[in-house]
Amino acid sequence: MTNKKRGAMEMSMGTIVTIVLSISLLVVGIFFISQIGKVSKGVIDLTEEQLRDQINKLFSEESKLAVYPGTRFVEIKQETTDGAGFGIRNLLTGQAGTKTFSYEVVVADSDADLNTKCGINKQIALGWIVTGKSETSIPIASGDYSVQKVLFEIPVGSPLCTIRYRVNVKADTSAYATDFFDVKIKAK
Repeated sequence: MTNKKRGAMEMSMGTIVTIVLSISLLVVGIFFISQIGKVSKGVIDLTEEQLRDQINKLFSEESKLAVYPGTRFVEIKQETTDGAGFGIRNLLTGQAGTKTFSYEVVVADSDADLNTKCGINKQIALGWIVTGKSETSIPIASGDYSVQKVLFEIPVGSPLCTIRYRVNVKADTSAYATDFFDVKIKAK
């Protein structure tokens, strides 16, 4: 009879240890998942300093332009504001001091492609940009960089599709660098 009680007690201890270990693993898993969610913030959630840090990580030694997020892919739900960030680095050689830069964001897809895949034209797609469509007279010291944001507000009723935008950068009046990012419109 004491052997049965002993076996029951060992079984109970084993069960308790298993439950405690399972709960511990669950808590650790939830913690890691929440951290992953915090890392993948949209550009709207980042402060200027955080965006500057993220873009600084994306610059390679000789890149003049870096786009955040590094995947160049932004998902924006209807009735929300979000966008992309980018950095312009002054890598002009033989020039000391500060140089003036400008940029413009354009729709890279042709009107025909936009009409086919989204049922809209470039003017409508450009109309969703609420901040950062273009800027002139951006002073950047030699070797330094400037960070910019392009913010979109997608209205309800907009087509659920993906549009490619291009950032064209000029140093004074000369073409300097270009890069792209894609915006995928999702339902609200």
